[in-house]
This record gives sequence, C-alpha cells and structure tokens, in this order.
Amino acid sequence: MFQLLNHRMFFAWMLSVIASYFVVGFLGNYYPSFVGILVLAVLAQTLLGLLIERLLGKAERLYASNKGDFLLALMLFTVLTVFAAGMLQMANQFPSLFDAKFVLLEQDQTFPFIVAGVLVIPLLALAGQYTGQSRFSAFVDSIAAGVLVASFFFAVYFIFSFIFNQPVFDTDDIFFDSDGWLWRTRFTTDAYEDYYWRSLHPFVLLVIRPLVFLVSLFLKGDRLSAGLLLMPLAGASCVFMAWYFVKKMTGNSLYAVLIAALLGGTAGHLIFGFLIETYIFIAAVAMLSIILLLKDAPLFTLIITGLISFGITLSNIIQPTIALVFVRRDLKQWIKYGLIVGALAFPLTLLNNVVYPDSQPYFFDPSSYGTEGRNTFDLNPGRAVAIGRVMFLNSIIAPDPLILKRELPFLKVWIVEVSRKLYPQEANPMRGSEYETQFGTAMVVFWLALAALGGFGFVKNIKKQDNRFAYAFIFITLFSFVLHQKFGKELFLYATNWTYAIVLFLSLGWREFAGRRWFQVVMLVFIALMLVNNSRLILTMLSTSALHIK
Repeated sequence: MFQLLNHRMFFAWMLSVIASYFVVGFLGNYYPSFVGILVLAVLAQTLLGLLIERLLGKAERLYASNKGDFLLALMLFTVLTVFAAGMLQMANQFPSLFDAKFVLLEQDQTFPFIVAGVLVIPLLALAGQYTGQSRFSAFVDSIAAGVLVASFFFAVYFIFSFIFNQPVFDTDDIFFDSDGWLWRTRFTTDAYEDYYWRSLHPFVLLVIRPLVFLVSLFLKGDRLSAGLLLMPLAGASCVFMAWYFVKKMTGNSLYAVLIAALLGGTAGHLIFGFLIETYIFIAAVAMLSIILLLKDAPLFTLIITGLISFGITLSNIIQPTIALVFVRRDLKQWIKYGLIVGALAFPLTLLNNVVYPDSQPYFFDPSSYGTEGRNTFDLNPGRAVAIGRVMFLNSIIAPDPLILKRELPFLKVWIVEVSRKLYPQEANPMRGSEYETQFGTAMVVFWLALAALGGFGFVKNIKKQDNRFAYAFIFITLFSFVLHQKFGKELFLYATNWTYAIVLFLSLGWREFAGRRWFQVVMLVFIALMLVNNSRLILTMLSTSALHIK
C-alpha cells in the first residue's frame, strides 16, 4: 500500500500521523466514539498530510537552490520544536494545573486512530494527483511557511490557555492586572454583565461571543473550551499576519519566518496569546487592518476592522485610523471612514445591549466613565520612564516579575504595580520589575543592539524608500505612549497594543540586512535565547499558581 505514495508524500503521511495524534487527542474529549475518532483522524491526517507534503516540497526546492537558507530554516524550526516540547514538559511538572492526557488518546481510541492512518494512505495518494498543480495547491504553497510557524506558537498558547484560564482562577487581577474571571464569564457563559459596569468596550460581546459560539459548534457546544481555544487562535493569527506582512514587503521568505517567530515569542504576545482578555483581539484586528492596507483592499473592509476595533475597546479605533491616514493619503477616504464608523458605532452599541440586555453601559453616557477613575494617574517623569521601559524592553524581553500578596487568595504576578490610589500608605507609589539575572540583562543589551540597528537602517534609508507603514507604526507606538501617561495600573497589560508595531517597524528598518547571512544567524540566536528567557516568566506563573491549587 505504501507504494501508492511517493517518497515525499510518505514522509508527509508519517509526520501527519504524529501531528494529528495530539489534535485528535484533544478533539476526542468531545467525540470519544469509535466513529468519531475515525472520522476526526481521517480528516486531520489528510489535511495535515497535504500541508506537510507542500512544506516538504518547498524544503526540497530551497535545499536545491539555497542550502544556507535551508539550513537556517531547519535550525529555526528545530528551535521552535524544542521550545514547544519544552513548554509541554514544563506544564507537566505541575499536575495540579495540567494533565497531558487532555491532548492524548485514550487506550480504546488508539485502534480507530490506527485504522484511519491506513485509510488515509490512498486518500493522500489520490489527493496528491489531483492537487499537484491546482490553484488550491498553489495557495497552500504560498501560505505553508506562515502556517507552520504560527502553528508552533498556537501549540504553546493552547497549552497555557487551558491552564491559566481555568475556572479555578476565580478572581481578576492575578496575572498582570488582567480581568480573566470577568472575560471568561462574559465570553463563555450567560452571565455576560460587566460587573465593573464600564463603557470602554461598546459592543465587545457582539464581536467575540459569536466567535466563541462558532468554535463551540466543533466542540459539541462547549463554550468554555471554545473560549479557551479562541485565545491561541487569535495569538497565532498575529504570528501569521506578521509573516505575511514581512513576506510581501521584502520578498524574503526566511526573513519573514524569523520576524514572525520574533513576534510570537515576545513577552507580550507569549503571555496575552493565551490569557483570556481583549488585548490579543485588538492586536489581531489592528494587524488585519495593516494587511488590508498592504493588499489595497476596498475601504469598506477597513471600515469593518475599524468598527471591530472600536467595539472591542473604543480607544483602539485610533490604531487602524493612524494606519489608514499614513498609508492611504486620501482625504476623501479619511472623511468617509470617519463618518461611516462614527455613524455605525451608535446603532451597533444599541444592538449589543438588545442582544445582551443590561450587559454594560453605553459609551455615549458620560456618567459611565466614573469607574475608570481608579485607573487614571497624574503625569510625572517616573511614569513616563516606566511606560518607556515596559514598551521597549519588558514587552519584548520578560523581566523577573513582581510577586505580590495583596487582597486576593492568589499571589499576583505583575510587571509594574502603580499603587498610589489603592495603597496610599505605601511610600513608593510605583514599582517595576527588574532583570535580576545576568542572562536577562544580557538579553536586554542584545535587544537594544538589534533595535539600534533597525533604527539606523530606517534613518539611513528614510529618503530612499516608501515609509508609509513605518510612519504608521511609529505613530501607533507614540499614541500608546501618550495614552498611558494617564491611564493604566499594570502597564504590561497593554503590551500587545504596541508590540506588533515595534516589531514590524524594526522589520522594515532591518530590511537591508535581511538577506545577509550574519544577520540571519544573529536573529536566529536572539530568538532562541529570547524564548528561553521569556519561558521563565511562564514558569513563575506556574509556580505561584501551584501554591494555591492542589
């Protein structure tokens, strides 16, 4: 039977069996019957087999044309494989928080999985014949590398989403001041009222809850699991879009994969790619706006992403608006965009409270903003320094966090604590995390050197290239810096609002070095070391949580 497969499809089949084992192991919790496992395994192995076959084909062509690029790409994906396996092993050290059986097949599910592996062989052979030169095959070829790098980060985000978003974490503010209990409840249960009664998220339920429902259709209506799965999907989409943007802007596939891995492994995306909150969705929609502008998409698509951004958090309409202004220098489009988004924001806010009655106040009710007073602070130089430190250092290279024992039944893990309005008796109203190890300090120096190189590349070529996207990323970052001079207790909470802009800006600054082997090696080394450093933050989260959950 194996003679039906060529050598590439044979290896694709073997790898698809390994990869699909974990996919079917997870989905088998919802479809545990013989037929359920059989159908899931056939689908998973066929789809993964086709994707892997295209990746192997690309690898063969790369090896033939550029052995150096092939070797570096292989080393990068080896690093990502080791990282994902290491994160799984790390999680396994805390059995009170994670049980690996959740993604493994039960003993009685193994036989239908093996049967599926046999049945898939002729299916892959047949599919290979019919899709070899098809448009579908060309499309898969065009996105395969981006899907692969995003898949590694999805796997990591997935593990920790099902750990740190469990209902046992039954209070807010544990991790970086995030409202995990609130959003888990609002997104996945019928108790969707905002108990803080805030109007900053005008129609967030209208945006996110339908997505949760859609994912739950594949999980037999389990909305909690759907919500926990949606987080890593959103996080992985950011990685994919980073790859897509850099690939289109530079035409360098290896460089695009490196930048995508860089974004996915930053402290901000590594954490908020799994913590249930609104911020990763904000980043995903903002990046989608960038991609639409890159593709010169119609204005109505940008209006949709603008409305979604506003609906999730009203201040984040600024990010896609800045991108539109700098990339499309067309006053008529700016006016149309502003008028239409402004006009539709009101009825959509009303519709949100019709579909979800009494869920939250309206954004156009001034009295509803009183609850945000505790999150606003006076301007001072110390805060500006703290914001700059979080934005340009902590969001990329994770520091050693603050471990706080406050009013919660859990130890808090935060990066910055601004406590003046909560704990006025304290002498120091602001405390920030430090890099307490030589390794962490060295990584900061490494990052600053790379950032300086990117800044140099941008300035050097400022008059030689189209800088519309670069300027957009600069002003998106500046907007966040100005906004948080007044707003926010735990500044790291907002990391995904600016991290993508910083990374993509630098990707443009590094563009002239993208094809140089020394730079590619340096980036690979930095990514590997960054992943090691940032995994220590997750280990701290696991260790502190395990003290309370037995």
